[in-house]
Amino acid sequence: MSKSSASDTSWFMRIAVGVSAVVAAIGLWSPGAARADSFIPLHNGFKQGPGVRISSIHEHAIISPSMAANGAGRAAWVSGDVTVDIDTPNGVVGPNNGAQNNAGTDDSSTHGASSLIVGYLVGCQVALGTFGPSFGLTLSQSPTAVLGMSIPISPGQVKWYQIDNKDMTKSGRYYMNYQDVTMDVQGCGGYAEARQFDVVEVVGPDYHKVTLYGQPFTLG
Repeated sequence: MSKSSASDTSWFMRIAVGVSAVVAAIGLWSPGAARADSFIPLHNGFKQGPGVRISSIHEHAIISPSMAANGAGRAAWVSGDVTVDIDTPNGVVGPNNGAQNNAGTDDSSTHGASSLIVGYLVGCQVALGTFGPSFGLTLSQSPTAVLGMSIPISPGQVKWYQIDNKDMTKSGRYYMNYQDVTMDVQGCGGYAEARQFDVVEVVGPDYHKVTLYGQPFTLG
């Protein structure tokens, strides 16, 4: 019966280490590893307007391949905290606070309450960092306190999807928080991108609208 020498043992150990390294490398390049979720922290944002300050903090997205696994879809879970401080001269911002009929006013109090709307612009093969919502967007409003958004979109399109809205009837501070809202993008065979929007519309004799855009991020 032969006996293993120290050199034989060393040779077997080197082979074992080499095999382990190859297996580890295959694991890193496997489809399962490539499909891992990606956490994207996003910058805080602030916007000041007449009597309005919008703050967006703690925004982040978790990106994952779509469950459809068809190459034209991807999924994301978005979260964020939006705060609006609003201060009007008379403390009243709606609803229907009465038209003043003063010269130079637009009597926009007939629009009802002032409001905060939070949502996302989603684009396919379009960079969202260089234009706003006036550029041919399709507005699709989702139900209040929406749990998820299914977004069919084609190359070259940009769509605007609302997460939630809040009426603001007097001066003060208003909050909107959303956590892990599902964004399922389908039909985009190319590069997809999204960015948050926060729109404050103040009605009354001095009507104005203030919009804060978040940091654009890739959906893959």
